[in-house]
Parts: sequence; structure tokens; C-alpha cells
Amino acid sequence: MKEDTTDFGFTKVKVEEKRKLVSQVFDSVADSYDIMNDLMSLGVHRLWKRHAIALAQVRPNMQVLDLAAGTGDLSALMAPLVTKSGHITLCDINMSMLQHAQMRLIDKGFVENISIVQANAEHLPFEANIFDRITIGFGLRNVTFKDKAIASMYRVLKPGGRMTILEFSHPTNAAFSKLYDTYSFHILPKLGEWVAKDSASYQYLAESIRMHPNQETLKSMILDAGFDKCDYHNLTGGIVAIHQGVKY
Repeated sequence: MKEDTTDFGFTKVKVEEKRKLVSQVFDSVADSYDIMNDLMSLGVHRLWKRHAIALAQVRPNMQVLDLAAGTGDLSALMAPLVTKSGHITLCDINMSMLQHAQMRLIDKGFVENISIVQANAEHLPFEANIFDRITIGFGLRNVTFKDKAIASMYRVLKPGGRMTILEFSHPTNAAFSKLYDTYSFHILPKLGEWVAKDSASYQYLAESIRMHPNQETLKSMILDAGFDKCDYHNLTGGIVAIHQGVKY
């Protein structure tokens, strides 16, 4: 039977309603998104992203899909690596975020080797087997049907290609997990209220992280989608994990 409800944080909502609610969240926080990332991670998100790109092994002449591209942090790191002989497609369901990303990359001088596409990760509008690398940073947890998104990424990835998922995950130490919960549910929404004038969106952020599959579950989902190999790396005690799927 087709699922007609899903999780929006800790709340059950209709599938179509979730898509609208997630869009509203990112429309609301787009202008302050980068500042909030620095504040809520104390700047560590920059190290997480650099580590993910290093593991992705992006090279000149590659065709790269930056999915859930947000304001373009990962694309800005990858654009010099693909050089002018390669190309990066920034894809996101939210046009407000894509417009921020496009302006940011143009300001950095990356014009010829980038393009933007607004699309749902569950139904990527690309031909099969065309991307050498796919990255998705802090976006998978917002996707309604994650299994469909992973399968869609598998379809458009070339044989020999690599998918890299950077996402909040589950701390591996119980005591550390309790401290993290205190921060997430008591401090983070107040930061959101102070900086973004929107505590509700950051309350959703904390809840969406808790509802996201743990490291082993996500690994199983990646292998079930057809990927021939998957491993993951925990960062900062498991607050974040990098999963990599390889398609042979």
C-alpha cells in the first residue's frame, strides 16, 4: 500500500505536506544559512565538508552532481578540482538556496563549469550513467523517501563512479549523546531565533537528525539500492558520518 504519511521531525504529516514544509524551512533560513552553519557547529562544518570532498576523490574532467547543493559549499570546494574541463551540476529542490549558490560561485569566478537544476532527489531528471561523482551534504535527511533518492543516484552514476553522503548521524558514545541532545533541543533553537529569527526551523533540524537512519541502517539502504560497496566514516564522535557507495 502506498505510504501517504511520513515524518516531519517528530510529527507525522502527509507526504505532499512534508515537501511544502521542508521548502518553507529552507526559504525561511536561506539568507542566514551560512552564518548559522558556522555558529551551530563552531565552524567545524567546514572541516567535515573538506574531509568529504577529499574522500570523494574529485578529479579534472569529471562530471559531478552536487545534490541538495544548498548554498554551494561543496561545489565551491569541487569546482577548482574538476577544472574547466569538468562540470558541476548543482541540484536542489529549493530554488532560493540554488540562487544563493549560483551567485556565490559566480563571485568566486566559477561560471563556465557550473549549472543549476531544481529537482526532487527522488526523481532525478538526468539520463542514466552520466556522473562520475555524486555528493549530497546534509540533505538526505530532508528527503521523504530516502530509498528512492539513493536508487535515483545509483541510476545516474556511471559504472566506476562514487556517491558521497555527508550527513548528521548518531553519536557513538552514550554520555556524549546526552550532551548533544541538550545542545540540539535547548541551545540550537535559541540560536535560530536569535540569528535567523526562526526557532521552529532549527527545532525541525534537531528532530530531523534524530529521525535519520543510523550509520549501519543507511549503509544497508545503500547496498540494497544496488551499490557494490559501501563504507562509512564517523566524524566528531558520530555527530556526522560520511557514507560512500561505489558502483562497479
